[in-house]
Amino acid sequence: MGGFQRACALSDLSEDVPLGVEIDGEPVCLALAAGQVYAIRDECSHADVMLSQGEIEDAKIECWLHGSQFDLTTGEPLGLPATEPVPVYPVKIDGDDVLVDVGES
Repeated sequence: MGGFQRACALSDLSEDVPLGVEIDGEPVCLALAAGQVYAIRDECSHADVMLSQGEIEDAKIECWLHGSQFDLTTGEPLGLPATEPVPVYPVKIDGDDVLVDVGES
């Protein structure tokens, strides 16, 4: 399908609390950090676990299983054991709707 699709309401997001959703069959972790909304693939590149079950701090998300951290802006790993980046997706805010395009990463 592609293009921007509604992921959730902006009011569904709380600062530094990740939210896991599915868009076009893709697992997506939404994060509100320092007033900015980010969308990153909801799967750690090191272990097949959901990043949305981790913690957010300073625009980074930490995988709960082994402690790998990823930059919410770029998806780049910031600490071992992960060495591969996680795809990030473009986000647009339209009123109270959070729109994400999983067709690009």
